[in-house]
Amino acid sequence: MAKITAIKKTKGRQQQVKVYLDGKPALALLAETALNEKLKVGVEVAEDRRETLAETDRRQRCYNSALQFLSYRQRSEAEIRQRLQRHGYIEAHIDKAIVRLKELGLVDDAAFARFWQENRDAFSPRSRRMTKLELKRKGLSNDVIEQVVSEIDEKDSAYRAALSRARRLPKDDYQTFRQRLTGYLGRRGFNYGIIKETTQRVWHEVATPEVSRK
Repeated sequence: MAKITAIKKTKGRQQQVKVYLDGKPALALLAETALNEKLKVGVEVAEDRRETLAETDRRQRCYNSALQFLSYRQRSEAEIRQRLQRHGYIEAHIDKAIVRLKELGLVDDAAFARFWQENRDAFSPRSRRMTKLELKRKGLSNDVIEQVVSEIDEKDSAYRAALSRARRLPKDDYQTFRQRLTGYLGRRGFNYGIIKETTQRVWHEVATPEVSRK
């Protein structure tokens, strides 16, 4: 049985401490791990508890890494798992982190899919097919994907995408306008029928009056 003789802060981005047992550095832990485990000078630490503390700390680091990843924007469960795997965390710790995040409502694939679609719809509308591919890459289930894409109005999405793009296209040359807008909408996954209809509609709305009457 060893006794804690000192707990010293260490330098770094994360708040960490070094725990000394019988005058010798023995454990490097997150400050929150030390606090949660009620470590302080004078407390005796058995050998098996040292292993438990190290395991608890690794689990906390995994969870903290997931929280940091989520701090930038919402993520799918698959994205979080892949991120934590790349950082070398074991599956058992990743599973526990995901469970905690779900309990707090921080990981919800259905909510994430809706967030992703609404963001795309507001700033860069896409077709159902393209949206499916993007959400598939995020590791979402087919059920979640189908629920979200079923609400997409492709004609409206194509129109809004085209109207935004048309501001940067020539307004006095239909062939050039049509060619560039067709390519733009095609890259967003819209089918030929919608592209043709949308291109003609937007052309008549934005072309110079003299040209549009021709």
